[in-house]
Amino acid sequence: MAEADRTGADLLVDRLRAWRVPRVFGYPGEAIAPVVRALGAAGGDPEFVPARHEATAAFMATGHAKFTGGIGVCLATHGPGALHLLNGLYDAKLDSKPVVAIVGEDVGGPLGGAHEEIGLSRLFGDVCNQFVRHVRSGAQLPALLDQAFRTAAATRSPTCVVLPRAVQQARVPDLQPHAAGVQTATPGEPLARVLPHDADLDAAASLLTVGHRVAILVGQGARGADDEIVALADRLGAGVATSLLGKPVLDERLPFHTGVLGEVGTPAAAQLMGGADTLLLVGTNDPWTDYFPVPGQTRTVQIDIDGRRIGNRYPVDVPLVGDAADTLRALLARVPDLPNRQWRATVEGSVDRWRQDAAIRAAAPAEPVNPQLVLRELSARLPQAGAVAVDVGSVIYWYARHLELPPGVNAQLCGTLGSMGCALSYAVAAKLARPDEPVVALLGDGAMQLNGLAELITVAHRWRDWTDPRLVVLVLNNRDQSGIGDGRMPAGVVPDRRDVPYAGWARLLGLHGVRVDRPDLVGAAWDEALAADRPCVFEAVVDPAVPLRPPEPALADLRWVAAAGDAARRVRDRVLATADEVEDLA
Repeated sequence: MAEADRTGADLLVDRLRAWRVPRVFGYPGEAIAPVVRALGAAGGDPEFVPARHEATAAFMATGHAKFTGGIGVCLATHGPGALHLLNGLYDAKLDSKPVVAIVGEDVGGPLGGAHEEIGLSRLFGDVCNQFVRHVRSGAQLPALLDQAFRTAAATRSPTCVVLPRAVQQARVPDLQPHAAGVQTATPGEPLARVLPHDADLDAAASLLTVGHRVAILVGQGARGADDEIVALADRLGAGVATSLLGKPVLDERLPFHTGVLGEVGTPAAAQLMGGADTLLLVGTNDPWTDYFPVPGQTRTVQIDIDGRRIGNRYPVDVPLVGDAADTLRALLARVPDLPNRQWRATVEGSVDRWRQDAAIRAAAPAEPVNPQLVLRELSARLPQAGAVAVDVGSVIYWYARHLELPPGVNAQLCGTLGSMGCALSYAVAAKLARPDEPVVALLGDGAMQLNGLAELITVAHRWRDWTDPRLVVLVLNNRDQSGIGDGRMPAGVVPDRRDVPYAGWARLLGLHGVRVDRPDLVGAAWDEALAADRPCVFEAVVDPAVPLRPPEPALADLRWVAAAGDAARRVRDRVLATADEVEDLA
């Protein structure tokens, strides 16, 4: 295309290509139509992925950022379309993921009451508080878009560019970099490597070394630092727990891995926190602080790339601002190999007891199927590569406790915002990013009704382009719309348990569908779903009365076990000393 023929929309597409954006998720509308047309003419570079709703488009963009580590991009028209982006953008903000929202604007009359007019700067001013800008001319577009991308990457947060329709349609002359009002623009500036000061690393190493009962809490910010975490845990004899978002970071088969901490987590993780006298937080901003040790119980070190988060959830003695893997390597060079084997044995005993209890819970009879059994049967069959997308509701409890993720399998969910209806959008983003790997989405029937039924149409339209067609959508159908997930209803609320043929809807769309209402068929159903030659909806009819049973927050802790072990060791030492004295006298 000749320079003189370029429009603002064409310039936007060129800039997205310069940032190597593979796809843009959105929903068409009049105020953003020129951009959608320009994307359609781009030959798939970047690709436009139309969602069924702006909310799911924003979730797709956030899912792209979560699964790929890149910057997600979504677009919408003004007015109600812009409003619908907020949920997914708040997900990105609260879970610290970079997303750029491009919003069209088309107000022909005077501002202040035009049809579908919304004050976009104020609307996005909180969720995109790091960067919201209106483009006033085509000449401003490259620099403003570059700033949006750089800010999103640097702050790990969503940003917004408002693009009037008139600018999208206007011809853009050849830009002169030093002309008045034109800023020079450079895409793709790398982020810096961040390491703490040596004095802080020395202080952290000293604190960890003198600890008797060390616990390590791992969050999503520790991704890529699994080897360093395991090495440090072995060196200290520490036990490890993860936040919900940090569940995929470590191999969950490790004997000292206590599982997820928090209301959805395991008793072993709560007990670890209750028994610890030293705590290392790595890349976590876990909001379930009532499961942390009682303030004052532990000496604490926290590692985070964002200094604003240090001490945000729990009092910290030594803050370390830096990249997780590099900071842990620096700590390993300073921490001697002095493991507390008794504490490690105590932690491993707690893990063994929890694993036995988890098996008993999953095998418990239910009417008709125990949802814990469904996730446990998947755990034995989960492919060794690919992705898992998890929705909000009781399914999070069963995922956190019963699904053992193989190393290398990426799992994501709306962890901090906790918004229903994200998982299928995440799964689509994960599948488009890696069409040669299987993806499993875990949903409840409420989330599936919220927007999953609609986005299954997106799956039906696109799956034939995937090298590996496997996208399995598990729907735990408990007919419970209470929002609580264990059959309890708020006072005065009438249950609404209208059933939907989820597997039948999939078959109607040309996909595979499996429905199970007998526990003895669950394993075979997973085998069928994972072997299907197309995406599959696995509908499991489960018992809504299975209790969630959140663990007691650090009440049934390990301190008494550790104390008893210390006392036993002292008694043993005294007995051995007495025996030596008797032998000397003899």
